[in-house]
Amino acid sequence: MQKLLAVAHKELRQIARDRRTLAILLVVPVFFLLLYGYALNWDIRHVRIAVDDRDHSAESRSLVSAFVHSGYFDLVTAADNRTVAPLLDRNEVRAILVIPAGLGRAVRTARPVAVQVLLNGDNANTATTVMSYALTIVRSESARYQPAAAAPLLSVELRIWYNPELRSTLFLVPGLIAYITMITAVVSTALSIVREKERGTMEQVRMAPLDAASFVAGKTVPYFVVSLVSALGIIVVAMALFGMPMRGSWLLLLVALSLFLAGALGLGLLISSVADTQQVAFQAALLVSFLPTLMLSGFIFPISSMPRFLQLVTYAVPARYFLIALRGVVLKGVGLEALGRELAALAAFALAVLALASVRLRREWS
Repeated sequence: MQKLLAVAHKELRQIARDRRTLAILLVVPVFFLLLYGYALNWDIRHVRIAVDDRDHSAESRSLVSAFVHSGYFDLVTAADNRTVAPLLDRNEVRAILVIPAGLGRAVRTARPVAVQVLLNGDNANTATTVMSYALTIVRSESARYQPAAAAPLLSVELRIWYNPELRSTLFLVPGLIAYITMITAVVSTALSIVREKERGTMEQVRMAPLDAASFVAGKTVPYFVVSLVSALGIIVVAMALFGMPMRGSWLLLLVALSLFLAGALGLGLLISSVADTQQVAFQAALLVSFLPTLMLSGFIFPISSMPRFLQLVTYAVPARYFLIALRGVVLKGVGLEALGRELAALAAFALAVLALASVRLRREWS
């Protein structure tokens, strides 16, 4: 027993001196609990909705109020025939409620009438849930105007845009493309500079007539070419095997993919410039690429349903913008005017991480 206690005492002192191990044991579990506890939320709330009210009656206003006060929908703006497509193309709303003219008169005279709900189908899971919300709300509102045994006066005519069959494949495959591309790009470059350190060739690089920016660019370009070819191959295979459409511009897709890859490779180089061993670099690369891309990009869990502080964190996740751009090009066929904000965010992220990697290496060389 004394020998066991002696070894245990020695190990406790060792852990206390090793701050990295202590942080892993104490901080990481709490971090994962908070992340999973808040991000893993299957409830869909704060669905952005626009209303095209062509009746402007007390009954139509009551229906709109029922949607807003349900707690599931946030009224964003009014819509009409000219603004329906742009609102859905730019992801400004997830649904549009179209109330036909004469709804109030039809309800007062006990005549059936249908309201239309247009849904953005690029996320099949969210669209299915929003569909059930809309049906429930309209049925509840209809019950206010009719006897219990009578046929419903209000019904819903649903139209799903971009993915009429609500195929989950068209929702999952773009997310998988972003997920696979992000992980492979970050991990590949995260190991590159560390490999130079472990082999002892970093000193030779420092003695060469080479500045940090040129070194970072030289390390990035080969991986960029390989990753770009690999990502395009994944997209082509997804179209061939899973029926993913291509409704937009290949050139715009190439631009979005290039910016996303530049940011991912720059992030890997930044990790590589900080880490001292390939093992540490590999673990850090997985941590910053795997979890944010899977949990905080909108790939699986809707960002609108997350707590406010996590929604703010997602603005620093490049996969969030790339997913919007990828789905916008392949599923919606939108152009640069609808994706300018996402492309600008991807470009800013790429410039930021590449600049930080250059600054970090310059400090090491000086």
